[in-house]
Amino acid sequence: MRVIIVGAGEVGSNIAAGLADDHEVVVVDTDEERIESITYSLDVLAIEGDGTTRSTLVEADVEAADMVIASTDLDETNIVVCGAAKTLDDPFTIARVKDTTLLETWEHAEGAFGVDFMVCTNLHTAQTIVKIAGLPNAHDVDTFGDGLVQMAEFEIEPDSPITGDTVAEADRYESLTFAALFRNGDVVIPTGETVIEAGDAVVVIGSTESVRRFAGSLTPTPTLEDASEIVIVGGSEIGYQTARLFEQQGLSPRLIEQDHDRARELAECLPDTLVLESDATDIDFLVREHVDESDIVVAALDSDEKNLLVSLLAKRIGVERTIGIVEYGEYVDLFETVGIDVAVNPRLVTSEEITRFTHAHRTENIAMLESDRAEVLEIEVDRDSLLHNNRIRDVIADLPNSVVIGAIARDGELITPRGETTVEEGDHVVVFVETDVLGEVSDAL
Repeated sequence: MRVIIVGAGEVGSNIAAGLADDHEVVVVDTDEERIESITYSLDVLAIEGDGTTRSTLVEADVEAADMVIASTDLDETNIVVCGAAKTLDDPFTIARVKDTTLLETWEHAEGAFGVDFMVCTNLHTAQTIVKIAGLPNAHDVDTFGDGLVQMAEFEIEPDSPITGDTVAEADRYESLTFAALFRNGDVVIPTGETVIEAGDAVVVIGSTESVRRFAGSLTPTPTLEDASEIVIVGGSEIGYQTARLFEQQGLSPRLIEQDHDRARELAECLPDTLVLESDATDIDFLVREHVDESDIVVAALDSDEKNLLVSLLAKRIGVERTIGIVEYGEYVDLFETVGIDVAVNPRLVTSEEITRFTHAHRTENIAMLESDRAEVLEIEVDRDSLLHNNRIRDVIADLPNSVVIGAIARDGELITPRGETTVEEGDHVVVFVETDVLGEVSDAL
């Protein structure tokens, strides 16, 4: 597949890196330094130019393109890129936007702006925050199989009840699969005898109930349903969308916003949210408003440094769990080390959503883990699949060692895969796979 990516920033570069091995990729950007960097780092064709112009799109050979992805930091530019591409040919177009009103307009007018699919960074980031908040101690959460299957990644602390246990000892749940461990930069595919160590990140796949019970066994932190107090710091669009989504789940969060006009606007738009006008870096205010009694604090201010500061203050006064927005991907690991329990990078969230559309047509959903070192895929099995009408034990040897079949959704029911399980046509199989062998696995399955 030939893919043209307009915008070589963090989002565009991540998408290009994920596609370069298996597709013909062209990257377009106006920034000479970005183009030079991506030329030396990736096996792609990099073009310096304005992706909104006919001449640049012709140079990129848009008429031969299967897909055009507009991923610059400007919403209007991305929409113009898609519209311009449609005037030259009919590639599948994807536009990245931040403004949710543009998403709403597009959703209510099929084919609006010449965009076939629109990804709203602010909304997807808020959805990610709410999913992560729903599971104590989770660093990443996603659902598959129309909600039947859940994948979650948990950091194992030294005092965790399963630290030092083997996987067989920790696996006390009928419909749960221990898919992988991330340990010291390596991916470990566990057996029953694998010992879980402090510092490991454990990836589990299973029913929503089993994953929730497993999460509850790791920490006393309450689940979202049990959370009595949620505080959102910052009335940014992400902060607003997060509060709105919490409200949809029947919760009544508090939101702290310093700007008077914005606080008033938010109070009018969020009927079940208590909006407080104040500076959230004022520790006396935090103590006075009993923020220390919160179960979750979400830092959604306008800078990474402020979000780190708020998270550090929240932890200092006794908040159990902090989730912070981190715009720059290179800060994620650092901030999680020094003060934020879970750092959510909007650009990575956007990259993941867009990448889902570049996989084979049978791939229904995708989640990227550990900065795209591994992925969890949902694949619908057809007659060409290696799994079709075969027992898992009979075909697993034909797949790379880093592949784990985590769950199967069939006719609205969850099946926990075992060696004797026969996979049928139409099954939705949820698979953990290292990114290095993704192409080989996608072809086989």
